[in-house]
Amino acid sequence: MFLKIALRSIRRQKRRSVLTGLSMFGGFVLGSFFIAWADGTYNNIIDMFTRTRLGHIQVHAPGYVDDPSLYTTIDDAGAAAAAIEATPGVESWAPRVFFAGLVSAGDKSSGARIVGIDPSRESRTTRFERRIVEGGTLSPRAAGEAVIGSGLARNLGTSPGDAVVILSQAADGSIANDAYDVVGIAETGDEMSDRTTLYLHLEDAQDLMVLDGRLHEIALVVDRLGDVGRVTDRLRDALRPLGLSVEPWQVFARSFYKAMKADKQGMWISLVVIILIVAVGVLNTVLMSVLERRREYGLLKAMGTRPRQVFRIVISEAAALALVCVLLGAVTAFGLNTYASTHGISLGDPISYGGITIEDMTTEINLRSFLIPALTILATAFLSAFFPAVMAARTAPVRSMRMH
Repeated sequence: MFLKIALRSIRRQKRRSVLTGLSMFGGFVLGSFFIAWADGTYNNIIDMFTRTRLGHIQVHAPGYVDDPSLYTTIDDAGAAAAAIEATPGVESWAPRVFFAGLVSAGDKSSGARIVGIDPSRESRTTRFERRIVEGGTLSPRAAGEAVIGSGLARNLGTSPGDAVVILSQAADGSIANDAYDVVGIAETGDEMSDRTTLYLHLEDAQDLMVLDGRLHEIALVVDRLGDVGRVTDRLRDALRPLGLSVEPWQVFARSFYKAMKADKQGMWISLVVIILIVAVGVLNTVLMSVLERRREYGLLKAMGTRPRQVFRIVISEAAALALVCVLLGAVTAFGLNTYASTHGISLGDPISYGGITIEDMTTEINLRSFLIPALTILATAFLSAFFPAVMAARTAPVRSMRMH
């Protein structure tokens, strides 16, 4: 009965109902789009940053993340690799070693961060070959080759075909000193990294530093960014017997994670503004409706209708209108978000973010992009109608029935 009366009231004031419905409908569509856009854009940035550089998950010896050291190594790399291969959800992985050294070319020299990589696995994991802007990448087998960062190459005046000498201190305390042929120039988009980084084949780096097959890091990427947490838990269980530390990107890329989290707060500010606009529209409509129909509510109470029943009539009217708008908004938002997720929104001029170039922004279709706006619109409609409903429930029958 209450729903029937509410629907009749909505049809009776068509213009007012349409205007209020449009504010709810527009609020739902905008809210859904903002959430889907924020999730899609930020998840895309996060996936590009982690997938092309650090990996989604990293495995280290305990304490390495907080205090990197040449001597803090993964000793049983074979067992760790076997456990990783057997873990569901892991797309690919890449072993690495890191150390600092002095790199010389002719009469020029510079301090550098040397990274030992497996070229094949690194390309599958972080698309290393795409960073090469001149020359080629490292050979699949160790061949005394080096790929040098573009900034470091400029400082040393080197190019593919030249030779560089690396001087450092090996893990056994001896002097590590050897020459390598430069086969390529790499550019990551991060100027600091490109000025200081040189890449060697993993076996060459291990031989130079007398690491005897030990590793400093294993970087992994998973099938889906949303599966990082679950895969991390599985890896921790699998690698616990080896005493290794397994951390997701939120831990080892903490600064990047905090920046993304802070930047994403802007989405919630936009959502609050939309909620306020919808709330004001609903409050104005319901309040005007109650004031115009006070005589009607007084007649209902004179006929024996209880205050709580009058209250339910007003609330049902707002809830019914909100529910219709949410259903229509969900259909429209789904179409809009689907189009934006498939075709993207071109930015015109690409944006550089942390060395990553973004040419378009896409939405991500997920449950929360529909659930949050739906609950928000329904809750806003209820709260906005609450005060007018209380006024209607407290209507004095005698006084209101004298009104014209």
